[in-house]
Amino acid sequence: MKQIIAILVLSISLISCNQSATTNEFKTAYIDTSKIMDESTEAKDIEAKYKAKAEEMGAELKAEAAKFENEAANFKKNAMANGQAWAQQKGAELQQKEQQLQYAQQGMLQQLQGESGTEMDSLVVKYKKVFKDYGKDKGYDYVFGTGEAATVLFAKDSYDITKDLLKQINDKYKSEDKKEEKPAAVKK
Repeated sequence: MKQIIAILVLSISLISCNQSATTNEFKTAYIDTSKIMDESTEAKDIEAKYKAKAEEMGAELKAEAAKFENEAANFKKNAMANGQAWAQQKGAELQQKEQQLQYAQQGMLQQLQGESGTEMDSLVVKYKKVFKDYGKDKGYDYVFGTGEAATVLFAKDSYDITKDLLKQINDKYKSEDKKEEKPAAVKK
């Protein structure tokens, strides 16, 4: 009799454990955040913008560097003919110009890194909101992130919602872009 009661209690407890496990199932998914940043149109546009800006600013520096190289070549030609005092003075001037070019290059790089970093940080904040809203709209309990800062070590591919989010982000960006491009109607 005690065995039957023990088996009955054990059966009831197993059934109740199974029921509580099924009622506490979570809807989960993950996003490859690196893929979002690499493939989103807006992130690509920001990257292209700063690449073009770097090329533009770099062209100005290249012109200054070429001018400096010409001065240095002339210095080498004329150093012996103009004497040691002239060579020391001109050498100091060239050294100062070289240092100014290096400072200008460092300043340009810091400026570009700062501006692009600020813009990319804003984009990350924007995307985090999109991820949160998407998760709420689709009824997810958890949405994990993978990528460079991986928080998911393994997940089935069926839980990957990266493509859906990437499409939503790009579509929204395209529609925002079209709104900005439309000129105001001119009344006659």
